[in-house]
Amino acid sequence: MFYEKNTYASCSQVLILLYTKVMKIIGHRGARHLRPDNTISGITKAIEHHVDAVEVDVRMTKDHVAVLHHDAYVSDPDGAELSIHNTTYAELLRHKADLTPLDHAIRAIGHRCTLIIEIKPGEKPHKTIEIIQYYLAKGWQLDEFAIASFDLAILQKVKRELPHVQLIVNENWSSMRARSRANRLGTKRINMSQRWLWRGFLRMMYQGGWELSSYPYRKHGPEVPRSWHRYLYATITDRPESYSKAY
Repeated sequence: MFYEKNTYASCSQVLILLYTKVMKIIGHRGARHLRPDNTISGITKAIEHHVDAVEVDVRMTKDHVAVLHHDAYVSDPDGAELSIHNTTYAELLRHKADLTPLDHAIRAIGHRCTLIIEIKPGEKPHKTIEIIQYYLAKGWQLDEFAIASFDLAILQKVKRELPHVQLIVNENWSSMRARSRANRLGTKRINMSQRWLWRGFLRMMYQGGWELSSYPYRKHGPEVPRSWHRYLYATITDRPESYSKAY
């Protein structure tokens, strides 16, 4: 048992460790506080800190390459902006050398944790679906992938093509909308902005059987309070290193 190394640990210390262990740790865009977000180096760094999952953002290039990127535009060091949707992967790569295809990210993870793929609103999910189907055919397991989105139509499309993959409803502030969409999709997983969460609400969601995860509302924002840990399914964090000692 973990407490055998220190037989004098207080009950409160044991409870804190237990709560931290129950709440899953998800690296936000990899390890955003430590490495550039949505990159192989960020994913690798998050895994080094024993995350349960890594969350990445996916967009589609003009030539149908699924790439990891949060914004709709790539900015180069000179300040020029290129629309991902209207630019080929090769051209984008000349402006952002670490722009990572989804396929490369999956291979970099190599079964070490779950990959949560957030498909950005308005993006076509077909290429992401094809890539997951390819890896499932190669022997990867369904629980190694999850698909998240703020866009209900995207999640419905994924459900039709991958009926057994884990779906996650992303929502900023409205729990009613999130629960309605989750019910329509047959999932219990919801991600909501930490800005709009409080302990009583988390307890209610937990008691209702929802698997609620919080995501930061600003870059390198505050970590979730310890009193939330027992009610959250997971925290999506820029700082996975903050939780490493719990493992």
